[in-house]
Amino acid sequence: MAAETPPAQPPPAPPPRPLCRRWRRNPLRRRTDVARAWLGLGVLTAVLAVAPVAAVVVGDAAHRHYRDAARHQQQTRHLTDATLIADAPRHPEPGSDEEKKTRYPVEVRVVTREGRTRTTRAEVWPGLTAGSTVSVWITADGKATEAPLGGKEVRSRAMGWALLAAIGVALAGAAAHAVVGAVLRRRDLAGWETAWAETAPRWTTPT
Repeated sequence: MAAETPPAQPPPAPPPRPLCRRWRRNPLRRRTDVARAWLGLGVLTAVLAVAPVAAVVVGDAAHRHYRDAARHQQQTRHLTDATLIADAPRHPEPGSDEEKKTRYPVEVRVVTREGRTRTTRAEVWPGLTAGSTVSVWITADGKATEAPLGGKEVRSRAMGWALLAAIGVALAGAAAHAVVGAVLRRRDLAGWETAWAETAPRWTTPT
């Protein structure tokens, strides 16, 4: 009675090799090795070709979006004087570095472009007392808001989206390479098990 065939042990993963070595003819080269080489070259070429295009397209679209948003904000917002209705908290310590960065929301009274008086909440310096006047940006209906986007902010946000687009293309390429590589790896293991099933019985000894 022949001994049971021992289970196939997967071969160790080959160390990383330059693409050019995967194309060299040798007895141990598999079709999947060549496929991996072409896959790596194809993904690299695709990423280098598509990433700049994606960055330009997305960056241009983002720039136009934020430019239009800035134009709309400039038309619907304006800077005006606001009068504090209540005292602002005095913390942090007056004159400290923290005070230079801290703002507190306080009820203020503003006048819209139409001459209507409105009450809103605006971020003001600490320690200001009721009746103090500060400059705030307000919308057409008298609500405190941020200043319109400037040219530097528009460019910065557009560049951020362009960078994200390029990174997204690179990540997509890396994911595709990993998935296909895993499929090829499984195919290698399946082939190894088949070959072992044919070879192992020759090494077994009858009992």
